[in-house]
Amino acid sequence: MKATLRTVRLALAEPLRISRSTMAARDAVWLTVEHKGLTGHGEAVTSVYYGLDTAELERQLYEAGLDLGRFGDPENALRERPAGDRPPAVTAAVEAALLDLCGKRSGVPVHRLLGARSAPSARTARTIGIVPAERAAAQARSLAESGFTVIKVKAGAPDPEDDLDRIRAIASAAPRARLLLDPNGAWTSAQALQLLPRYAELGVEAVEQPLAPGDPEALARLAERSPLPLIADEDAVTYEDVRRLVGRVHGVNVKLAKCGGPYAALRIAELVEGSGTDLMLGCLTASTLGLAPAVHLADRARWADLDGHLLLADDPWTGIGGTDGVVRASDLPGLGVRERQVGREDAA
Repeated sequence: MKATLRTVRLALAEPLRISRSTMAARDAVWLTVEHKGLTGHGEAVTSVYYGLDTAELERQLYEAGLDLGRFGDPENALRERPAGDRPPAVTAAVEAALLDLCGKRSGVPVHRLLGARSAPSARTARTIGIVPAERAAAQARSLAESGFTVIKVKAGAPDPEDDLDRIRAIASAAPRARLLLDPNGAWTSAQALQLLPRYAELGVEAVEQPLAPGDPEALARLAERSPLPLIADEDAVTYEDVRRLVGRVHGVNVKLAKCGGPYAALRIAELVEGSGTDLMLGCLTASTLGLAPAVHLADRARWADLDGHLLLADDPWTGIGGTDGVVRASDLPGLGVRERQVGREDAA
């Protein structure tokens, strides 16, 4: 097998402000694996939070591409899924490329390789960042008119009343929308106990990672007292993280880039099944190529937060939809996505 890399810049349609940062763009590194005339693709994106810059992603994926060369075929490589000490985002990109290639070789979509009988689809949340209430209301109204029924609202402004005003404005502008809240760990336990009942009164459905990550026991204790379902995100990175929280929080946000790919996500889904802890499928801001593997798992989740490609000014891939509020896996072989534009390429 031969592997190549390509690095492109993904600019957001507008900067996304959350409690800890504001992002306007990030780099994506695409891994293409070729075998006997067919190609499979995967994507990893840079992340300050996870300590992955462009150079590190390129180095890690270059080494992963070299490692794939020792396998005679992609099916064997996928069975062994060599991870080594690579970051989960790199492992996820390699796994996606192999799944895409194996699906094309066997003529079946990735969701069939992952055990689903029909093409999954899901109503995805659409994120509204920390913006003034009037701007949030306009965005929510536009999203509702486009077909979105789930809106995820970022929180954690210096003044908690600003967050509450934003929720009120969104609820008024899109009264039929289900509302999720994500402070990205901005609250203390004392603040959470004060704020959660107020958000419950405003109709918020669930709150994601209200407390700073690093103390999952505090999150579990808060979940016992919360009037709203709490979903762990930054405290639920690995399988072991989830194992410590299963049955103690109401949900876990599984992102392929943080857990290590579709097969790791399936292990977590099996772990939480029947435990009282539901699954959210989340994402980083990425292209359709980066989102597609999670869409092929969408039937496993109670909540889908798969809108990363919808935040871009220009998505260089297509194939999973989402502009009407629904992401869909196709029945085409592999991931079922295609490229719309090209970038810089280096051989691995």
